[in-house]
Amino acid sequence: MRELLRHRDIRLLVLARFVDVLGDNVMWIALGIWIKQLTGSSSQAGLSFFVFILGSLLAPAGAVVVDRVRRRPLITILNLVTGLAVLPLLLVHDRSGVWLIYAVMFGYGVLSSVTGAAMTAYTQTLIPAEQLGQANGLLQTVLQGLRLVSPLLGAGVLAAWGIAPLVFGDVATFVLASLLLRAIGTREAAPTPPAEKKRLRGELSAGVRQILGMPILRQATAAAVLCVLAFGLSESVLFAIVDQGLHRKPTFVGVIESFQGLGAIAAGLLAGPLMRRLGESRLIALGMAAAGLGFAACCLPSVAAAGLGVMLVGVSLPWIIAGLMTLFQRTTPPEVMGRTSAALDMMISLPQTTAIAVGAALVAVVDFRVLLGAMTALMGMGSLYLLTRTTTVPEPARTDPVSAPVL
Repeated sequence: MRELLRHRDIRLLVLARFVDVLGDNVMWIALGIWIKQLTGSSSQAGLSFFVFILGSLLAPAGAVVVDRVRRRPLITILNLVTGLAVLPLLLVHDRSGVWLIYAVMFGYGVLSSVTGAAMTAYTQTLIPAEQLGQANGLLQTVLQGLRLVSPLLGAGVLAAWGIAPLVFGDVATFVLASLLLRAIGTREAAPTPPAEKKRLRGELSAGVRQILGMPILRQATAAAVLCVLAFGLSESVLFAIVDQGLHRKPTFVGVIESFQGLGAIAAGLLAGPLMRRLGESRLIALGMAAAGLGFAACCLPSVAAAGLGVMLVGVSLPWIIAGLMTLFQRTTPPEVMGRTSAALDMMISLPQTTAIAVGAALVAVVDFRVLLGAMTALMGMGSLYLLTRTTTVPEPARTDPVSAPVL
């Protein structure tokens, strides 16, 4: 990790991601709370995240552009457009303007998902294949660490000064992230144009075909679907753990979630070394096993057990995400990386959204320990599935040597 951080361009990339995600996380949390304040409705507050997911489903269309242009200028433009897109929130003053919040969240979902695909593709071209695992582990350490500060920051600023400082702060993070990316000195090669012009349907489906056509990506995606189903159920179960299991006030959720952030930071530091020893698929499997054990521990009526369980869930996140991202970046040709990343996001967003809705409905009528058992089983199934696969990992996808720095 020290070797990576010695390089100026890598430091700028990590800092740009940190600033960008900090602004996003603070805003998403604050908007849900704000809708709750304006309407008094928890369901309308939760609908903001659902609208965001709906917007992200349009990512494959935008990802066609990602694979046809230089990624760094595109990310810069998308950041600035997203910054402008949040300004209409300043026009909302009461519950009659909630529709405008939903409209902004939908646009936010579209732009954020395309930006994410472009950033994944840009990281692939900036960092050599043999160091992608270490770089993704570093990124996850930084980004997961934001879980310790973003909920308090978003809620605190909204309570003290209202939405306006958050809107202007979010705009500022987009501008700063763009400036940091512009300061990266490594030259990005122009993407290779396709040998033959394809129909729009073929362009849109290229990412899905890449995933389905490569066994190791297909297997990792299947495991990821099981993973997001479990995590989707956990969105509502956590409140039941605190209320029914630990008999604490709802504010204790913040204390429990801090354990998740601590676990994620520690695990992110180990992601790179573990990936070199185990490989991406086994690291994902190890992460899912850790999450399964964590969910099981949360069944016990003990603060210590719940804290340990949530910490194990935190440990799982950087291992699963870093392993998945590295596997896709290392095995996917650069010319379809944007569309493949967007296709993966779409494939996991739909089951995740469904699981969140199902979990919210079931937690009211089913004992939370039953749901924790189902979540443990889903994680165990995914882990065993990956551990029993024998697919040979292909050679890394080629990256234009002009666009990649020598580290």
